[in-house]
Parts: sequence; C-alpha cells; structure tokens
Amino acid sequence: MKKTFLIIIALAFSVLGKAAMPILDPELQEAMSRCGDNEKLKINILMLEQSDATALQRAANPLTTKQERRAFVVESLQCQAEASQADVLHLLREMESKGLVDDIRPLWIVNSISCLANKVVINDLAQRRDIMTIYHCLPAQWIDETEATPAPRGDGREITENLLQVNAPQAWELGYMGQNVLIGLIDTGVRFDHADLAGRLWDGGPEYPHHGYDFANNNNNPFDELGHGTHVAGTLCGTGASGSQTGIAPEAKIMVLKVFHNDNTGEETDWAAAMQFAVEHGADVLNMSLGRPYPSAAQRLMMRQACENTLAAGIVAGVSAGNVRQMQFLAPPPYNITTPADCPPPYLQEDQMVNAGGTSCVISVGAVNYAHTIAAFSSQGPSQWTEVAEYGDYPYTSGSTTEIGLIRPDLCAPGVQIKSLDYSTTNGYTLMDGTSMATPLVTGTIALMLSKNPELTPAQIDEILERTAVKLTEHKSNDFGSGFLDAYAAVQAVDYDGLTEKEQEVSVYPNPSSGDFTVACEGMSQIQVFSMDGKLVQSLETRNDTEQISGLADGVYLLQITKGNSKINRRIIKIKSL
Repeated sequence: MKKTFLIIIALAFSVLGKAAMPILDPELQEAMSRCGDNEKLKINILMLEQSDATALQRAANPLTTKQERRAFVVESLQCQAEASQADVLHLLREMESKGLVDDIRPLWIVNSISCLANKVVINDLAQRRDIMTIYHCLPAQWIDETEATPAPRGDGREITENLLQVNAPQAWELGYMGQNVLIGLIDTGVRFDHADLAGRLWDGGPEYPHHGYDFANNNNNPFDELGHGTHVAGTLCGTGASGSQTGIAPEAKIMVLKVFHNDNTGEETDWAAAMQFAVEHGADVLNMSLGRPYPSAAQRLMMRQACENTLAAGIVAGVSAGNVRQMQFLAPPPYNITTPADCPPPYLQEDQMVNAGGTSCVISVGAVNYAHTIAAFSSQGPSQWTEVAEYGDYPYTSGSTTEIGLIRPDLCAPGVQIKSLDYSTTNGYTLMDGTSMATPLVTGTIALMLSKNPELTPAQIDEILERTAVKLTEHKSNDFGSGFLDAYAAVQAVDYDGLTEKEQEVSVYPNPSSGDFTVACEGMSQIQVFSMDGKLVQSLETRNDTEQISGLADGVYLLQITKGNSKINRRIIKIKSL
C-alpha cells in the first residue's frame, strides 16, 4: 500500500519534457553515421517523464526530520523510475539476450538509462513516445591536468596556510571539527592507506569494504591512481598525523566515490550514479571538484536534473567553478563556468533577484591566491540556461542590468599552491593549484556547520556562507561570488543568523483548527499555503505581524512564511467542525 501511494506521489510530481530536444541528439546521429551496423555506442536515454524537484521538496518539507525528508524523496524518485522505465528496460533486456545491447544501467536520481547499443536498437528507441532524448556518452577530461610539486612534512604543529586564511583554527576552538558528518567525495578515488586519513573513511561494511565504489570501472575498489582525489580528501579531513594539518574538518568522514578512469576521463552518467549512491547511503554533503567543459544541452539537462533532485533530498554540494578562465577565446562567458558548477545555488542572494530562476544543490566555488587576487585559471561567470528549453531560466544579455544570467561562483577560497596529501606515498604531501583545491575548504566548512546543527537545510547553509564571506567586491560578482570564505564566521552564524530564533518567533494557532488559523510572525512579508501535492492554495502579501488564514478545506497543508530572506515552514491541519 505504501509503495503504491508513493508511486502515485512520484507521478504527481513529474513533469513531461517539452520535446524541445531532438529524440536523437545531433552528436549521436553523427556517431551513428560513422559506425558499423554491429558496433555498439554508449548512450544515455533520458525519459520524457522527469520529476518536479520543487514540488517534491515542498511535499517533503512537513516531515519532521532531515532523514525522513530524504527517505521520502528517495523512495518517490525510485518509484517514479520503476514505473516509467519498465517498458524500456524490458525491451533493452530482450535486446541484450540477442547480443544487441550491453551494460544496462538505470538511474533514479535522474530518470534515465545508460547502455551500449547498436544502431538498430537506437533507431527503435527513437520511435518511442516516452523518451525525451537519447545522446552519445562520450568520455571527457573533467579535471585539468595539474602538476603536483612535492612539499615537505611539517613538524607536527603546522597548520597549512589555506586553513589559516579561512580562520579554521578559530572555528575548531568552538568545538566543531566535522564530527558525525559524512562527506561524499566524487573524484578520482582516494589512497586509503595514507596515514593522515586513518579513521577518516566511511565504513561501508562487507558490501563496500573499500569505503565506497568505483563507478567508472564498475567495481568495488575506488583506489586513487591519479592523485587528485587524495589531495582533495586531505583538504577535507587530513588529520596531520604525518606532520601537517591539512584538513579543515578533521573529524568528518569520507565516502569514496570514484568516477574517473585512470586516463583522467569520465562522463556524467557515472557522476550521477555516484550522487545517487551518496544520497541513498547517507552522505550529508557532497564534494565535486570536477566540471565538464563544453557540454551539450542534453548533458546539461542531465546534470541539472540530478542536482535539483539532490537538493530535494536535502543535500548540498560544493562544486568547483572550473579552471578555463584563460580559454575564453573558446568558451567566453556565459560558457566559461564548467558543468555542474553552472547550475543554480540552493539560495538566491539579493543581487541575483533581478533575474531569479530555479535552484539546485550546487554551491559554486572559485579560486584566489593568498593575496586574495583572482587565480589566473579560475573560471568566470555568469552562466545561463535559456539554451536548455526544459529550464529556460537565467537569460543573459551582455551589458544588460536585468538579464544578468546566473552569477557564478557563489564564493571563493584559496586555490593556489595548496598543500595536501600526496597519493604516491603513505605519509607525504604535495602542492596543487585549481578551483578543485578551493572547493573542499567550502565543503569542509559545511561539515563544521552541520556538526553544530545537522538539521540545517541547503538554502540555510548557502545563505550563511555567502552572508559571512569577506566581501571582495561591493556586490556578488562573477569572479569572487559573495566573497572570501570565513569558516569561523560561518560556524558562529549557525547560532546567530536568526534561524533558530525565527523558528521560535512564528506562532500558528489554533492548530489543528476547525475554522481559521492565526499566523503571528514579526516582520513577515508573505504567507503561502500549499497542499500536500505541492500545489499553491493561497498566497498573501502582508506588512502585518498577524494574519488570518481562512477558507481551507479539510486536510493537511504546508504553511510557508517569508521573513526577510528566510522561508519558515509549518504544517497545519484543518479538521471538520465538531
């Protein structure tokens, strides 16, 4: 009964694609024209039915805890995928038995199926009316080759300069070091036996004995053969056991999610599968120091849908903005930010409101040097989404004061000559550059915040980070975002940003009620009432501190009160008169 109900809910939260994309992506058509009849191409099938992540999130909001909300979203997405993919999967498995299809991998974080298929199967799939688009999965280099310079071990008391610059030691003195927080690290893997990561890796039990999974090679051993992931892991959680304290959240733990082959290439279906695994297995925050340059519209749609559904599940991600600033002759703004850092954040800062659009789990991170000057490689915003018709938001026109695109990044952190762990030894350190190196400082700060208040929402986390950042420009900019990360101020603000006080200031009575509801909240500007299927029932603009809600039919509703830049949710119940 429960599963049937959730399937109905999942379908209610779905939206049909606008068929703006050709069923066969042009790059796939070109690849098919060059391949033989029996040759198999790696494809990704995006189903026409995709979730409305905003409505799904609204429906989950009234549930009491973050874990309950996540479980509701996960099961709803799973049920939607199970129902809508059934016929296509049956066809693919029938073709697999004939040797025409291999490696079938369905996903629910995005309603899609990847596989290897020949031209006959692809053309048959293109005739279906339940598929939005089919595109060619081509591996790309998502992480720039970064030359690593060996660095000496410290004396056991050294705290690396990047941690000092963002005031990490002061945050630790408050008692928060990332304890009880699990970080999903989507990268090149990790060297498990580095001394500075001892005790810092996720216990996956007998099913995942190596602390995670390798999605690129589809095996159980996400060991790092490139070095990038181990360096990032060190900035997240390195304990300093070998002499240098590199980790901003040294008591957090890392779930190792490898999405790159050993030639440094990867593709977005593996990245999305890693996100799905992290959501399902309890990660509290994600670190994605990666980005695809020059993606197609279908690839961008795939990645934004995954990021929106991850947000609906209550999870935030630190994502590197990219290292192609000096390649603007090939990718000028609004195309310089790599994907998924070009996806929108969970919280829209006031400078963005002139051109507001949707939200996702992504906090985009740029890089500066130790003089707080923009790094020569750090990608430059804005991004725009008008070319992906299924979204069509954040229009950009050069020189416009209203069509400003999506301001990217959200904030910046040190990313030049960053000392962290060397994957080629069990106790060494190395220096690397990149927005990849800046991102784990932000993700690790989120871990500090969550160790103080695990119920923080992605929007609250993003708002705190941006409001406490040290301003480097008057307004949020396409170089520095809202400013330079201040971990100490961010952790402090979990107490003093007013989140707890605002929750206490809202009063709704009587609740349950057989008549009207009174809403009391000093400084509120809007009250919205949503049904449990996410539909807006009432909306009231106000300058009063108390308002009446009347005329509701019997049932359960979500009440959302806007106060300043915060949204405060309450569940209300209308009952029949006695």
